[in-house]
Amino acid sequence: MSWKSAWFATGLRTKTANLWRGVEAQHVVATMRLVDDAPEQRVLEELLEASKPALPEAAAGRHYLLATPFRYRSPFASRFRKPHDAGIWYGAEELKTACGEVAYWKWRFLMDSDALRDTALHTEHTFFQARVRGRCADLTAAPWKAATGTWMQKSDWRPCQAFGAEAQKHGVAWIRYHAVRVPGGICGAVLAPEALSIAAPFEQQTWACKTTKAGAWMQRAGGERYDFPMEAK
Repeated sequence: MSWKSAWFATGLRTKTANLWRGVEAQHVVATMRLVDDAPEQRVLEELLEASKPALPEAAAGRHYLLATPFRYRSPFASRFRKPHDAGIWYGAEELKTACGEVAYWKWRFLMDSDALRDTALHTEHTFFQARVRGRCADLTAAPWKAATGTWMQKSDWRPCQAFGAEAQKHGVAWIRYHAVRVPGGICGAVLAPEALSIAAPFEQQTWACKTTKAGAWMQRAGGERYDFPMEAK
């Protein structure tokens, strides 16, 4: 069963959640390699900032970890966004689920590169929590869960993207849905920048990721580890 536009009249509720998100922070290290001292780096960072697209008004003044996804209209699609459409901020209610999403996309990057496919990719990621509050389409609950088969598609995102565009028109702040790649996980897709805030206390964690064609594993200091085996399709 596919979703129905009429569900927007009865299927939206105000919900609050804390969502984990992982980012690969490289820009500071990259600019440090190009300059001799801190003042030069500040100038370079300011020049780079001026060259970026303007932030949407709703994202202006927000922490860069919240605002950045809304700044760019990526040519690459995501589950609820067509190529070149407005950005979406993705996160997950569980840390493991957020790690699994990062691991999957690092694996996809490796497998899509002929030159890298038979190597190991080592990356470092910062995970943090943000709070989302606003009108929510909870796809794990009625009436939306009747279309679970649509939301759980692994590769054909067109129905989800059509839903995402319709949700924007109906003022949906965020979408809550079952994780496709981490069993039992819950993800959130935030459409409205103003629905996000930094959770207090603001916690950040650093995780190392090793990716091979067999999958990826992530580990942080102290030994906590998640393994994500992958299967090439």
